[in-house]
Amino acid sequence: MSENSSLLPAVSSFLASTKQLLIDGEWVDAKDGATFDTVNPATEQVLVQVAQASAVDVDRAVVAARNAFEAGSPWSKFSPRDRSHLLWRIGDLIDEQAEEFAQLESLDNGKSLASARGDVGVAAELFRYFAGWATKMEGTTIPMSVPGREFHAYTRREPLGVVAGIVPWNFPLTMAAFKIVPAITAGNTVILKPAEQTPLTALRLGQLLLDAGLPAGVVNVVTGFGETGAALVEHHGVDKVAFTGSTEVGKKIAAAAAGNLKKVSLELGGKAPNIIFADADLDAAIAGAALAGFFNEGQCCVNGSRLYVQREVFDQVIEGVAKAAKAIQVGDAFDPATTMGPLVSQEQHEKVMGYVRGAVADGATLAAGSADPAADNGYFFAPTLITGVTEQMAIQTDEIFGPVITAIPFDTEDEVVAAANNTVYGLAAGVWSKDLGTAHRVGSKLRAGTVWLNTWHADDVTLPRGGFKQSGWGRELGSFGLDDYTELKTVIAELR
Repeated sequence: MSENSSLLPAVSSFLASTKQLLIDGEWVDAKDGATFDTVNPATEQVLVQVAQASAVDVDRAVVAARNAFEAGSPWSKFSPRDRSHLLWRIGDLIDEQAEEFAQLESLDNGKSLASARGDVGVAAELFRYFAGWATKMEGTTIPMSVPGREFHAYTRREPLGVVAGIVPWNFPLTMAAFKIVPAITAGNTVILKPAEQTPLTALRLGQLLLDAGLPAGVVNVVTGFGETGAALVEHHGVDKVAFTGSTEVGKKIAAAAAGNLKKVSLELGGKAPNIIFADADLDAAIAGAALAGFFNEGQCCVNGSRLYVQREVFDQVIEGVAKAAKAIQVGDAFDPATTMGPLVSQEQHEKVMGYVRGAVADGATLAAGSADPAADNGYFFAPTLITGVTEQMAIQTDEIFGPVITAIPFDTEDEVVAAANNTVYGLAAGVWSKDLGTAHRVGSKLRAGTVWLNTWHADDVTLPRGGFKQSGWGRELGSFGLDDYTELKTVIAELR
């Protein structure tokens, strides 16, 4: 495909327009005029230049969000039903413009169009699902026992205020929705900071929100690098930071948030163990293991990157997963044959390649993939399966965030549970066994926020997600996802 030959006119028009910051309902340049490039990872060509927000711009956005939140603002006068109707309208508008969003996501992130379309559908459904919760944020009445006096005590759920949402590059639009939707459902205002690698769908979403009737300042979008995010985290006008990304950055956010003790929710890294017992449906387990490890170019924090297989079926499973890996078609997102796009950036490509080469140098064996992938252009990386690894190797302990699975045989249940839990992470895990007693028993022993039994990546917007240990604080989505965006107020009235 030649450059832009398959793009919708709306996408071409968007790419040709100036990419500014969204602050207080207006598109504005960065105060110092700074910009940066966003690159198509399939071609390594610059797509557009995007405004680069400084601390001054962040302050402008925080002031706008604060003004939009305070009593007397148009947003403060939205009833729960008003918010519900608005959220539903936004979901419908996303669906109406789904192909535009999908093409922008594929261009900016590299993922296949089919994957991008799926992500857009999830984003639209998030708005519609939370539309139902806007009118159902209830308190409780609580009896008090004070001799000789009578009271009426009750609780209220109230919005926190100004929320900073900082999102990663692996699911740009979906992650933006993860932060924006529960925040505005509860009545907060938002400053969204998308990843510098993938800002385009966040900017397009910002315009759609305005078109849907969201008041000025309720959602602001500031693009930039780590310094932009740091300015948001440190700003005393921000009441909460919601972050998805690496554990390393999450720790820095937690420390910086101490300045005004702002609330923090974190969905961080993962190194999920995927356990296949000998009695599993091996055809399903092999397909599931490939999906678990290679989904979204391996750039997914809940991917099953550590594969543990009971020894008597180890060779059979490795052969099957390697065959599945080699059948994956790696290529440009706009090629209908493509089932896996490139990694998001040169930096990510070099990182993943470094881990694979390091493992091979330490004695591991490639059952699929290559330590020296050939590609004239683009950050393409073949799905890789590695055996002969030890628990001490970096490729086994570190989050790689690429299409790489390491495989280790095991003999006993106790042995594999200990190995699976031997990690600083605890975001996801999985078990494959026809014996439901084994599956549930082992699943209950795994220290992870999500455990899949005889499946992987099964998900729904109704389900909470989050991690144990260094995989994060708090939960997102489902009814649980609203709690982190509200304050619980107790009201006590004496009845005389």
